[in-house]
Amino acid sequence: QVQLVESGGGLVQGGGSLRLSCAASGLTFSGYAMGWFRRAPGKEREFVAAISWSGGRPDYADPVKGRFTISRDNAKNTVYLRMNNLKPEDTAVYYCAAGRYSHYDGTYDYWGQGTQVTVSS
Repeated sequence: QVQLVESGGGLVQGGGSLRLSCAASGLTFSGYAMGWFRRAPGKEREFVAAISWSGGRPDYADPVKGRFTISRDNAKNTVYLRMNNLKPEDTAVYYCAAGRYSHYDGTYDYWGQGTQVTVSS
């Protein structure tokens, strides 16, 4: 069965950094685009970043451009999200997903359970 397991979340001060990881199993990892999404309290889930199956075409939501970097290691079946210069508005549960390259959550077939990121001011 497919599993996506996120890790690396936590509490950080504004301006700090975190690196999220998402380890995949039960699927041909290199056959899927990977995405990161987040859901802030009281808000809808939103797109954060996506990367194609080969590691090319990284793309980002406007609020995180220049601060976040998505990458993947197909040998380790893992996708990463490096988050720098974190802001309180980045506070959310972060989810990784596997599916078709897109900004839209409906195109992703598999989802992790999420990891909490809290940024203090």
